[in-house]
Amino acid sequence: MITEDQVKAALATVIDPAFEHDIVTYRILRTFEIQGDDVLVRLDIPTHAYPVTLRRELQQRIEAALKPVGAKRVTVVADVNTAFTPAPSDKAVLKGPKNVIAVAAGKGGVGKSTVAVNMALALAKHGAKVGLLDADVFGPSIPTMLGSPEVPAQASKDSRIIPASMHGLRVVSVGFFVDKDEAVVWRGPMVHRLLQQFLGDVDWGDLDYLVCDLPPGTGDVQLSLSQLIPIAGAVMVTTPQEVSIVDVVKGIAMFEKVEIPILGIVENMSYYKCPACGHTDEIFSHGGGKRLAQEIGTKFFGEIPIDTRIRFGGDAGVPVVISSPDSENAARFMDLATKAALEIARGVLSKPKRSPRLAVIK
Repeated sequence: MITEDQVKAALATVIDPAFEHDIVTYRILRTFEIQGDDVLVRLDIPTHAYPVTLRRELQQRIEAALKPVGAKRVTVVADVNTAFTPAPSDKAVLKGPKNVIAVAAGKGGVGKSTVAVNMALALAKHGAKVGLLDADVFGPSIPTMLGSPEVPAQASKDSRIIPASMHGLRVVSVGFFVDKDEAVVWRGPMVHRLLQQFLGDVDWGDLDYLVCDLPPGTGDVQLSLSQLIPIAGAVMVTTPQEVSIVDVVKGIAMFEKVEIPILGIVENMSYYKCPACGHTDEIFSHGGGKRLAQEIGTKFFGEIPIDTRIRFGGDAGVPVVISSPDSENAARFMDLATKAALEIARGVLSKPKRSPRLAVIK
């Protein structure tokens, strides 16, 4: 007869391949059931972006740990329950989204919106419920990059804003509510009130992730968001050259001051590879983003090359993750989304919490 203590001890030795911690401490293990020499293990996978290959490896590790204690058959049932930290009472204006991801850059023109849009679409393709907030009030580009909405933004019966539906995302942008040729000339307090409305008066629904495309720099929008809502972390976008790196460092310093963790750094426009001959040219230098990540001790999420298909996808309203889902560039954005989601989950699961309740049936 397999005992409860034997199973508990065995499962406590299983190291999750994605987080490199045991599944008990990191609360991946929800419950287990013993029926004779059969063991049923139920897991809580903390993100839809958890790689399939690692799920298989985790199952194999569980089976290998339980065989020596006498388990003849091991069944592993994994359900996705997106990890998140509940908002404190003073930052509860946002209802629905579990995790907010800020996509930021120290300067304009580095492709921040391109990264935000494709990362949001990649998270959705992983199976998560995702929203996209265009917080770049003065230069909203999300409406152009996503094209015409399948369902436009509208007002509900209780005067709340219902986001537009675009390629499976729930999207809100100031660009939906002003003429595309009209300049938004507002002072800081007006921007703050708009963000309050976009966060508190929008029916976002139950989302796993809300991706916020921030304006460049360290201004009113960044400060307002940090005051209004808890942000799970920021993805910093840079190009390789020094002038961009210097500004990213300033942006990182701002996020540190308002206690928003840096999830990782993305190097956009990293290089150009000629589609005809395969020659690679480092137009804006190369490696600055990776070097910065090493210097400040954060994750490097990868390189995005200069590619006309990425540019054309944004201009045509069909981003590369949608238009060319099997391409190398789409795979890069899918990997970026995975790394960001895993980093958020790691931050949540690493916080001390009581051990999971382990149901035992004999």
